[in-house]
Amino acid sequence: MIFVDACLRKETPYTPIWMMRQAGRYLPEYMEVRAKAGNFLNLCHAPDLAAEVTLQPVKRFGMDAAILFSDILVVPNEMGMELDFIKGEGPKFGKPLKTIEDIEALDMSAADKLTYVYETIEKVRAELVEDKALIGFTGSPWTLSTYMIEGQGTKTYSLVKKIVYSDPRLMHVLLQKLTDVIIGYLSRQIDAGVNAVMLFDSWAAALEEEKYFEFSWDYMVQIADAIKAKYPDTPVMMFPKGIAGFLDKIYGNFDVFGVDWSTPMELAKEKLGDRYVLQGNMEPTRLYSKEATDEGIDKILNIMGNRAGHIFNLGHGMLPDFKPEMAQYLVTEVQTRSAR
Repeated sequence: MIFVDACLRKETPYTPIWMMRQAGRYLPEYMEVRAKAGNFLNLCHAPDLAAEVTLQPVKRFGMDAAILFSDILVVPNEMGMELDFIKGEGPKFGKPLKTIEDIEALDMSAADKLTYVYETIEKVRAELVEDKALIGFTGSPWTLSTYMIEGQGTKTYSLVKKIVYSDPRLMHVLLQKLTDVIIGYLSRQIDAGVNAVMLFDSWAAALEEEKYFEFSWDYMVQIADAIKAKYPDTPVMMFPKGIAGFLDKIYGNFDVFGVDWSTPMELAKEKLGDRYVLQGNMEPTRLYSKEATDEGIDKILNIMGNRAGHIFNLGHGMLPDFKPEMAQYLVTEVQTRSAR
């Protein structure tokens, strides 16, 4: 598989490409399946439908990897937290975590309950062409904890950061519980058939440097260590969003570092390119313009030198109003221009 080879820094005939949120609302066929499911959470819980939307973009555009269709919040949901996706507002937990008793009550067998995810993986892998990879994923412990404490998305992170500074022990108890569940969850994803796993730390930028490593990165590294010890040939990918200023301090036993669009690719290459394969990082909204897309592709390929050690991606996810033909254009142009 060209994608897995690239993750392990092997020579590939061209730079492989996939896009974060490639199975999503910009695709009319996705919207049809989502309507059939009734709502987003139902879609995550229905293996036949989740497998169908996982496969849609790869069948249509020919990118080099599929990413499992699911959501990071299925983990806290199966740990016992009631989850709703509210139209126009996003995900909400009805009873956010407030006390040590709330945290102690979390169900540590959650990985065993996520059977619909593993069933989706098996269905996708059975239908996905052999040379295309399937990526599994999870949210990082820190990112999941922000939702679990705040109850929803937040701009200030005031509730979770209050605990970071006023009761760090409580925070560490929650983060360790999430870490233990996630190790089991990713292990089960690999057993079910994914070819690589990715940790999304969407809210990495909420913490100052010292606290970031204590409350987020160290736990991500613990997860990577556990996965690499058990599955040494399975690539582990990290995506911490918005920490360009911390790149000097990045460490750990993983394979691929996802570069978000706000981090200059030159900087990531200088700081991390000799230790990790870099993934990214075109600004997604360049896809509104063919000229801007051309410029973005050429700039990144020129920096990375069309060589081993790079996977092309957007620096964040596809947006609902993108035109499908621009996704096709991006995939075709990256694969063609980077051919060695």
